Amino acid sequence: MTTALPRTDVAPVASAKRRRRAPGWLAVVPLLVFTAIAFGLPALAILDGAFTVKDQTTGAASYTAENLSTSLQGPYLTALVGSVKLSAISAALGALLGLPLAQAVVSSRSRALREAVLTASGVLANFGGVPLAFAFVATLGNAGVLTVHLGLADKGWDLYSFWGLVLVYLYFLIPLMVLTITPALDGLRVQWREAALNNGATGVQYWRHVALPVLAPSLLGGLVLLFGSAFAAYATAAAMVGSAVPLVTLQIADALSGNVLVGQENVALALSLDMVLVAGLVMAVYLPLQRRSARWLDA
Repeated sequence: MTTALPRTDVAPVASAKRRRRAPGWLAVVPLLVFTAIAFGLPALAILDGAFTVKDQTTGAASYTAENLSTSLQGPYLTALVGSVKLSAISAALGALLGLPLAQAVVSSRSRALREAVLTASGVLANFGGVPLAFAFVATLGNAGVLTVHLGLADKGWDLYSFWGLVLVYLYFLIPLMVLTITPALDGLRVQWREAALNNGATGVQYWRHVALPVLAPSLLGGLVLLFGSAFAAYATAAAMVGSAVPLVTLQIADALSGNVLVGQENVALALSLDMVLVAGLVMAVYLPLQRRSARWLDA
């Protein structure tokens, strides 16, 4: 009979495994530090400033909700509503126009066409600011090339208006939607369409009862992304319309620079907090649906 000897190498093996895992945790530390500095400190500064009111006479600071109350009244509320309206309409139109374009690219048999469209979408989705405003002013402005040749001014066209700004935003929102929804369209199974057609469904019924319900969370996610991009845009609107169209980003810039009233810097921070809250509400709707769609598209 032989007697089993106790293992004496278990503890060293366990400690060796712990030592091997340690570098993995340490590798995350720089990212956490960067996140805390780049996002945490500005967020704390916005919160502190949004609730701080300074007495113009004594300079004493006190914590109150006066700035938030001011940011939801008068021209500030008008600008906030205008930004939400502009962003919602631009995002909805961008999603409606980007989805069929992305579907045409996905269903195309030409790999060169697919790569060309996706590459162009990546470039156009990041083309904004003053260059984009100048391009549209030179093309569709009051003295723009197309405005003069097509006589658009006589037909009531005005680029420096709400709908003119919507048109400019679509220039980068549609390509962004193509980039966002293409992976979800790739996730649709060919077998689902074949099964629907074999059971007598038409193409419209397939999209209505199968494809769109599966794509709905991804579509909503793209809509959220487009809304956020339009909601945060500043340079394009500032270069094109100035104060002609009330937007919250323009109000924040005016409050920080004192173009309207002096000493309204903390009201600008309150407006920034309002923007964060609006974005948070939109994301709260998106995240639960995104987890639901992942079960189908990743299956």
